Amino acid sequence: MSKNPMQLDKEELEILKFFEAGSISSIPNVKREKREMEEAARSTLQKDKRINIRISSRDLERIQMRAAREGVPYQTYISSSLHKLVSGRIKEVV
Repeated sequence: MSKNPMQLDKEELEILKFFEAGSISSIPNVKREKREMEEAARSTLQKDKRINIRISSRDLERIQMRAAREGVPYQTYISSSLHKLVSGRIKEVV
């Protein structure tokens, strides 16, 4: 018999392990908690400004290729990359 009959990935196997050990419990008032998390995400990720930039066609093509590999529109990829840079999740190379 296979140890992973449902073909779960590493993260899913870890969650299953915690569930089977009884380490995971339900969140009290999950609907209220979900609403609060959704509101926090909405206010944190609200895009309320528009910018226009000029970049080389070569850079744009590379960005579009990377975005395609990630499976997201290139504008979303640019926005996400800038957010990661300013929030310190990726470091600037000097």
